[in-house]
Amino acid sequence: MTTEPVVRAGAVEPAISAELPGLGLAFCSLAISGDPLRRSPPELRARLRALSDRHRGAQAIVMRSRPIPHAYRVLFRHLGLEPDVRRIPVEELVLGRLLAGTFESHGLLPDALATATIETEVGVWALEGEHEPRLAQDDDVIVVASHDGRVAELFAPADGPVTRSARTLTLYAILANGVPHIAVEEALWIASELLV
Repeated sequence: MTTEPVVRAGAVEPAISAELPGLGLAFCSLAISGDPLRRSPPELRARLRALSDRHRGAQAIVMRSRPIPHAYRVLFRHLGLEPDVRRIPVEELVLGRLLAGTFESHGLLPDALATATIETEVGVWALEGEHEPRLAQDDDVIVVASHDGRVAELFAPADGPVTRSARTLTLYAILANGVPHIAVEEALWIASELLV
């Protein structure tokens, strides 16, 4: 049995908190053994297939009315992003499933992040190494930053990809008004459990 990693709140610059109350970041760090980009084990590939069976066209249509996707769609609009053009993470994955016919396996790390996102509707991203990510402003755009500066655009993969030699990862998720903290923690726990 694995122990769930400690989920911590990332700092948010005061100007961001004042403009977008409820916007936040949660993260955890974990040690991994082996190549994080290796082929997913059969159990994880089977889990993705089972998720494919549960997410068909009808579920995709009603997804945007569910509380967590709705909260992220509202946040996207507050950020000036059109969620029907640049989709929230879970909708992006479900649309990909509809187009491909299944949730395709892309390796351990991408599959773990996708599974956590699909099951909880909360997007999860990974950074190589141990970080304390925070939300910061960079040229009037909100970004995920670390002690070295910007590490990712908000709701996008890290600027520097995770490599095969990574042995420590930092997983993070974005909070929005209306997204329960327990759902964010669960997303991070699911991804970390699949990676260790």
